[in-house]
Amino acid sequence: MVAQIKVEYDVYDLEGKKNTDKTSINFKIATTTSSYVVHRAMIQQLANRRQGTASTKTRSEVRGGGRKPYKQKGTGRARAGSNRSPLWKGGGVIFGPKPRSYAQKMNRKEWRLALRTLLYNKSNNIKIIENLSDIFNTVSTKQFILLLKTWNISLSEKILLILDTSNTNLYLSTRNIPQVKTISRKNLNILDILNASVLIIEKDAALKINEGFNE
Repeated sequence: MVAQIKVEYDVYDLEGKKNTDKTSINFKIATTTSSYVVHRAMIQQLANRRQGTASTKTRSEVRGGGRKPYKQKGTGRARAGSNRSPLWKGGGVIFGPKPRSYAQKMNRKEWRLALRTLLYNKSNNIKIIENLSDIFNTVSTKQFILLLKTWNISLSEKILLILDTSNTNLYLSTRNIPQVKTISRKNLNILDILNASVLIIEKDAALKINEGFNE
């Protein structure tokens, strides 16, 4: 079952103060199958990460083994036709891995439903910030840490920073902080949201995410 829920968020400025206006996001979420849909999306993303390049050689692909290693009878040993048999050291591999694709298919509407449902479940841990990218004209990790203190966000928590567009200075400012990951709204995904304890979303990014949800 799918339900439509509207959630309003306070918007904070760079000094940690609440603005008078608020940002609302319309969540179209799965109510009865929420954990199933999110779990499917997580498994799909993990599976699509796999390269699938593991490879072994069968007895027909291993070099050598064209000559019978010793005569058929009279040696007292077991019969052998090739020294590249899987029973021999240096021989082929039985049922070994071959390059393959682990990719799983998931309908776009289903994936979007999982994303909305997960964001709604994290709604209590979302903080909307206005004009965040504007102040980072230079790279400054110290400045970003001061901003976190202004917003009462602890560095002991895993933080996901979602920007409207990619900002090199802001990315470089947060790169040395292990608990912080910075992405643009176009790269929003299930695993990053699941791993994060706090989501900091730029106001423009939140508005465009909401527009995408209403498509």
